Amino acid sequence: MQSFDATPLSDGDEQLLAALLDGMEAGLCAFDRDGVITHWNSEAARILGWSTEEAVGRHGFSGWAARQADAAEVQSRLLGVMDGPGRQVHEFALLTKDGRRVLVRTQSSAVQGADGRPAGVYCAFSEVHAQIDLERSIALSEALFDDASSGVMLIDADLRPAVVNAYAARVLHSSRDALLGRPLGDLLDYGVEELENALQHVLAEGAPPAPSDLWISLRGDGGSRRYCWRSGFVRLGSPLGEEPVPLGVGWLFHDITDAKLAEQEGSLLRFRTNQLHRAARAAAECEVPLEAATTHVDFALAGFAEHALLDVLAGSGGPAKLVRVAATPTGGGAGPCLPVVGAIPVRYGDGHPALQAVERCGAVRASFGAEPAGAGQVDAWAAARRWPEGTMHGLCVVLRSRGRTMGALTFLRGVGRRPFDRGDAAFAEDVALRVSAALDLAEGA
Repeated sequence: MQSFDATPLSDGDEQLLAALLDGMEAGLCAFDRDGVITHWNSEAARILGWSTEEAVGRHGFSGWAARQADAAEVQSRLLGVMDGPGRQVHEFALLTKDGRRVLVRTQSSAVQGADGRPAGVYCAFSEVHAQIDLERSIALSEALFDDASSGVMLIDADLRPAVVNAYAARVLHSSRDALLGRPLGDLLDYGVEELENALQHVLAEGAPPAPSDLWISLRGDGGSRRYCWRSGFVRLGSPLGEEPVPLGVGWLFHDITDAKLAEQEGSLLRFRTNQLHRAARAAAECEVPLEAATTHVDFALAGFAEHALLDVLAGSGGPAKLVRVAATPTGGGAGPCLPVVGAIPVRYGDGHPALQAVERCGAVRASFGAEPAGAGQVDAWAAARRWPEGTMHGLCVVLRSRGRTMGALTFLRGVGRRPFDRGDAAFAEDVALRVSAALDLAEGA
C-alpha cells in the first residue's frame, strides 16, 4: 500500500492502516497529485464491485468506474479540492463492475505532504440512498423530540426517563430536563404500577401487538384528576451487539382523556336511557300504583346507587313532614325497593337534604367529605341523617306532579363509590318524574 508521506511506514503501521481503512463503514479511495488511485478499501469494493487489486494504480475513474462522458468532470471536481480549503461534498453517478449506475455522495479533502503542499486527495463515499436513510432517521428522531404531536419518552433499563420530548413534558406539567433520571413513581400516582409492568414486559418479551389505554394521575397535582393515555411501546436494542441487548423502551403516548370520558358518558347515557325504557314497560304491567313507583326505582338502582328511600309529604300547612312509604333493605345486602308497613313520619333534622329538596323543588347532593375517615365516623354521619350504615353520598330529588310537591326520592352510595354529580342528578330527576306520576295515580285511586 502506498503512502502520501515520504516517511516509510513500518510493517505494523502498514497493517494497522489497512485494518482501519477496511473497517470503515464508508467507501474510501485516495488519489495522488496526478489522479492515480493509491488506496481502495473493502467497503468501496463492496459498493462498486471493483476489488482493491483492480482499482489501485488506475488513473481516475475513466473507462471503468465512471462513464466516459462523466469521468473528466468527476476527476476535476475531486482533484479540485487540492486548490481550495476544507472539505467538499459532491454527488456522482459511478459504475459498478457489472455495469449498473450507482449514485454516491462523496466527501473529499486534500492530503498534505511533508513539505506542506497538497500531495493528493482522499475521498469517502457511500450510496446516496443509504445516506438519505440515515439522515431521515436522524431527522425523524429530532422531530419526535421537538415538534411531535404525541408524547415520546425513552425509558432506560432501570425504568427511568432518559429522553423526553416537549409534548410529554407538557402533559406531565414539568420541564424536559427535570424529568430525566427520576423514578416513574415520582412523576405518576395512580397507574404507575400498571405502566411499570408494561415496560418490564416490553424489555423481556418485546412490544405488545396493539396500543393500550392507561389511566394515570400525576403526583404533581395530588392525583386529583385521572388521565387516559393511549400508549404504544417499542423495545430499543443496540445495533452494534452480536446479540440483541435491550437499551430501554420507547414509550409513545397521546392524551385521549376527553374522548374517553365522552365515550364513557355516551355509554352511561345509553344504559340509563335503556333502563328508563325497560322500567316504563315493566311499570305499565303493575296493577298497584305504588308498585309501579318502586319498579321505576328498582331499575334506576342498577349501577347507580346501593339504596333508595321514597318519602311522601303528609298533611298540609306547617313544616314539611315526610313519611316513608318505600325503601330498600338496610341490612343483608342490596334488594328491591319495597313498601314500608305502617307509615310513620321520618324524624329528619333541620337542613336535611331531603327537606332541602322539597323546599327548593330541586336536587340536593350531600357527601361525607373527601378526607379519609374511619367506619365509625362514616356511620355516625349517616345515622345523623337517618341513612343506612356505610352511606357516604346522598342525592335527594323532589317529587312533583300537576304543580304539586309530593315528596322526595333519595339515592344513597356507600364507601368506595364516587360522589353524585350533575349527570347523576339529572338522571335521578328523570326517575322522580316517573315515580311522581305513579304516586299521583295512587292518590287518585
